[in-house]
Amino acid sequence: MNLHQLQTFSTVLTEKSMTAAAQKLFLTQSAVSQQIRQLEDELGIELLVRGTRQVAPTPAGNVLAEYSKKILHLVHQAELAVQTVGAEIKGPIRIGTLSSIGLQLISPIFGLFLKNNQEVSVKLRYGDGATLLHALDSGDLDVAIVPDAGREFGGISSATYEQRSVLEDEMWLVANIPQVVEGTTLSRLGQITEQPIIWLNQEFPGFENFVQKELKKQGVNLRPVFESSNVGTVKRVIEAGSGWGFLPAHSVRKQVRMGRMRRVEIENFSYPINLTCYYPKNLKSAKVLEVFLKALQSQLGS
Repeated sequence: MNLHQLQTFSTVLTEKSMTAAAQKLFLTQSAVSQQIRQLEDELGIELLVRGTRQVAPTPAGNVLAEYSKKILHLVHQAELAVQTVGAEIKGPIRIGTLSSIGLQLISPIFGLFLKNNQEVSVKLRYGDGATLLHALDSGDLDVAIVPDAGREFGGISSATYEQRSVLEDEMWLVANIPQVVEGTTLSRLGQITEQPIIWLNQEFPGFENFVQKELKKQGVNLRPVFESSNVGTVKRVIEAGSGWGFLPAHSVRKQVRMGRMRRVEIENFSYPINLTCYYPKNLKSAKVLEVFLKALQSQLGS
């Protein structure tokens, strides 16, 4: 059993298809199938149930999947830890982001740098997206990690700044009230007024405008019973059973998985979010940022 086999096995489970896994790994389908067969032969047990369209793990496959995830994550962390001690990984870097992104995704990465390299100095600043982009433009920040600037805040100069996609996310309607059971689906957006609305404001202005326009088309007015610009506060109010509301998926995925919140589907309604890293083309701390983004991607995949 080797790392290549584990990576292939994990990708097959993620993609639920040998063909899709082959495309993602830039391998032929026969090469993927051969690696899985070799892994099964070595362990002496079937790991996958092969269907006509999708594959699924056997009980043994589920066990290996858990270990594979931990092993591959640890290997990636080891690679990043080694990279953080490189001679070029030094100097200050000022990063601005939304509070939810900082608390949920970015803060855990700082320990990786501080543990292995005392030459790096990271300053993290929270704020709304428009303010952070203005700080980037004025030179008060080196990096801004915010939702897509064009969609949410009116854009940013592509001639001056580079941009890297960090996370494909979406807004979820979530609740923890008796009226909303597992599998609840709304036929239209306007039905959100049937329960008290807990509203996240300022963080995603493009989303707010989008919802307001859709509700106006349906002749519905949005009247939240509670509003806050802080994701953590809105999440706690919803989790306490005071109503339902929209939150970025990365901030509530754990609560939904543990059953402390329930996601509510809305037919023909979705709002994707592309969290993006913006930085000047002449950024002096480009090497630090490169390793930081790799660590962030590892954090997202864990």
